[in-house]
Amino acid sequence: MTTARLAIVGDGKMGRLLHALALEQGDVVAAFLGRNDVLRAGISATTLNGATVAIEFTEPSAAAANVRACLAAGCAVVCGTTGWDTERFEVEDEVQASGGALLWAPNFSLGMHIFTALVAEAARRARAASGFDAMIVETHHTAKLDAPSGTARQLSRVAEQASGEPVPITSVRVGSVPGTHELVIDGAFEQVRLVHEARDRRVFALGALAAARWLAGRRGVFTLDDMLAASGDA
Repeated sequence: MTTARLAIVGDGKMGRLLHALALEQGDVVAAFLGRNDVLRAGISATTLNGATVAIEFTEPSAAAANVRACLAAGCAVVCGTTGWDTERFEVEDEVQASGGALLWAPNFSLGMHIFTALVAEAARRARAASGFDAMIVETHHTAKLDAPSGTARQLSRVAEQASGEPVPITSVRVGSVPGTHELVIDGAFEQVRLVHEARDRRVFALGALAAARWLAGRRGVFTLDDMLAASGDA
């Protein structure tokens, strides 16, 4: 397995899990920067300590500045923070212009990418059958800041593209749920439900680490689909 020299930006639950799993898998964690570290010393070539790829999991208000600082220091970025779409589009343009590297995904679970394809197909078939309405229901822990989740918004877009109809989202924040997403297709006398349930945050961390190893040495703006497509061609 290829290893990487990483910087982890964010010391919340995901950041701490990333740090532990990266060391467990033999990656070098050159820097582990929490919120206080960033506020005190900033993100620079010095604080990144020679990292070639940074993994950023923080909060929407901080993501753009964090990603820009990493890129300015010559460090590629894998970002899993959601809820900063407007600024993210601007940052992606800057990455393309500067020759940097950014891979952003709202969800790093490989199972979610299977689920997304199933959602598109189910929405297409529901449209062909007529008489059905679709909606997305997403459930996360109470500490999750953005609602709807980035994954739910992506699923809604995919379903809308397949069905030609807007697909509303219901968000639930309760307990310590890592992440559950559901497509509900409702008819007059029957209902179809497709569910993806993350049972442990490890699925997101392991996907992000795989993305970081893949991104090293590349230039451009990528999604997890690009990584999976390249892996399938190998």
